[in-house]
Amino acid sequence: MRKKAELKGLNIGPLPGWPERKSLGEHVFENLKQAVIKGDIAPGTWLVESHIAETLGISRTPVREAIHKLEREGFVQKQPRSGFTVLGLNRDDIEETFGIRSVLESYAARLAAIKHKEKELKALEKKIEEFQTCIEKKQMKILPEINTEFHDLLYALSKSPKLIQMINNLKDQIYRFRHIILMKDNMALKSNEDHRLMLLHIRKRDADGVERLVREHVLRGQEVVLQEFDRRRAK
Repeated sequence: MRKKAELKGLNIGPLPGWPERKSLGEHVFENLKQAVIKGDIAPGTWLVESHIAETLGISRTPVREAIHKLEREGFVQKQPRSGFTVLGLNRDDIEETFGIRSVLESYAARLAAIKHKEKELKALEKKIEEFQTCIEKKQMKILPEINTEFHDLLYALSKSPKLIQMINNLKDQIYRFRHIILMKDNMALKSNEDHRLMLLHIRKRDADGVERLVREHVLRGQEVVLQEFDRRRAK
């Protein structure tokens, strides 16, 4: 039997910070995409236009618009008979994304070490402590969001808009990976330990050190995701 998307918690209104002028189809798209990225809608789940429209109490037109945009961005795949299924990640996706990340993000950290102003580091310190508090309170579901905010702050210090845009183009896929990595207690602790060391290297303006550390940090994450990928396939 086909597993249809669970949509009970889906909000079709704008998320915080989004422009109110977006169309209903765009709001449906963004919310469906976030549900896929965060794992609320699992790979292999069927997205059937009529079912989603009925569940949300809207017409099928904005739902159709949203699903086709998800297809164009590689989150869902059209099935021969009817409907779309949510795509999972494959080994090539994982290796390619992490390889690109290791280059872009380590270079951004290098620039951050060179170009930052001391007062800009306070925000990084705050995120590190916020992350640690959540670990201690076992609030693991919040960690990917805090982790993303830390990395966004760090790469903003590179003062390189083009580089930041390139990293942001991978953000949705990166979030899916972080969700896998940070659900493991030992990896969450190691991740925050790396964050503290990144901040230390940046504060010392050690560009070589922070570049090397960020590359190792990213590739360690790749190893964890590949192990989890292989474990799931072996089931």
